Amino acid sequence: MKASTTLANNLQAVLVDLIELHLQCKQAHWNIVGPNFRDLHLQLDEIVADVREFSDVVAERMRALQAEPDGTSQTVSAKTSLSPFSHGEVLTTDAIDLITDRLDATTATMRDVHDAIDEEDPTTADILHAVIEKLEQYSWMVSAENRTPGSVKQTKPSKSTAARAKK
Repeated sequence: MKASTTLANNLQAVLVDLIELHLQCKQAHWNIVGPNFRDLHLQLDEIVADVREFSDVVAERMRALQAEPDGTSQTVSAKTSLSPFSHGEVLTTDAIDLITDRLDATTATMRDVHDAIDEEDPTTADILHAVIEKLEQYSWMVSAENRTPGSVKQTKPSKSTAARAKK
């Protein structure tokens, strides 16, 4: 199978956000200070390793589909949807929010292109599913550092959902 221009462009958008996420997590890893430094420092390295792997999987999938991935620094900085990361030292509690925002933005890019990718190539969409699942898990785990019990509002179940739960 050869990727259409649309499929190649959608995968390129995912790729640049993954590369930028990797770089920003590493920037945070090097520059965080404050409470729970060690735990966040180690967690960021875990995220970096996974995100690097995800970007490689996406780029290699592009090559398998005869598309040409572009991970150059010029392309990544010009095309990423992620906001720039702070320079210098960053308080751990601020870094938690910044990294959570970047994880969520990267996931949003994947969700934005998912349906078009799935329509053309369900196998590639399966790759996105696995990456989305892991990034959303990281978002939950990282953001939990700054949350307090009850800070996330739960949606009220519909009547049909509540009725099924009672059975």
